[in-house]
Amino acid sequence: MSSAPVLQLAGVHKTFGQTAIIRGVDLDLVAGERHALIGPNGAGKSTLFNLISGRLHATAGTIRLRGADITRATPQAINRMGLARSFQVTNLFHRMTVFENLRCGALRSRGGGYAFWRRVDGVAEANARADEVLDAIGLARRREATAGELTYAEQRALEIGVTIACGADVILLDEPTAGMSRSESAAAVALIRKVTAGKTLVMVEHDMDVVFGLADRVSVLVYGEVIATGAPDAIHANARVQEAYLGTGLAQAGAAETAHA
Repeated sequence: MSSAPVLQLAGVHKTFGQTAIIRGVDLDLVAGERHALIGPNGAGKSTLFNLISGRLHATAGTIRLRGADITRATPQAINRMGLARSFQVTNLFHRMTVFENLRCGALRSRGGGYAFWRRVDGVAEANARADEVLDAIGLARRREATAGELTYAEQRALEIGVTIACGADVILLDEPTAGMSRSESAAAVALIRKVTAGKTLVMVEHDMDVVFGLADRVSVLVYGEVIATGAPDAIHANARVQEAYLGTGLAQAGAAETAHA
């Protein structure tokens, strides 16, 4: 893991009218780390993801990707610079095949968008990349199935595949294990660890087993502010974090550990 910052947020604010959602976030992410963003519902986690990926623009502050200012860049420009994201809700073309969805992701970084039928330069490379990712996510046997035919867990795996198919080296995953069973979550964690090896991963996640089993560092967002950043063990022991999570994620995880001690 390099110590060089790959993603830097400095004084980032986002307001909607008179309502402040993100209130002065400072965060440096080093290349190759797996970083989890946690916090209560309504803390602003998805809004922060939208700011980083260009779906929203910050009211104040700067966001830099490998030193380049992307604060007001479009999602397409940011994607071409090597950052890709998934969403809380599965965001697939359900009538297209698994392979076609992956090819769309591979074409995205080339400016080909989702129109997989277009004649574009590099389509052979996109096909090869789609097949490579297909094997990586374990869906080769489902190559010709439509995305709508897949199980929920398979759809989430496919979405992760589409996210990485463009070749981005900074990956944002928004609640990748939401709605999964314990065994499905474990399989998803193994998949994420595999396909993001050597990449920088930022994920929003509510499952503390996933967070503490996967992340190198954790940042806690409460009411639009980062109240703590550190190694998982340090975050778990942080009294302020425990208070912020009272009755939710971290407090419940701690209670479960105590009950099984």
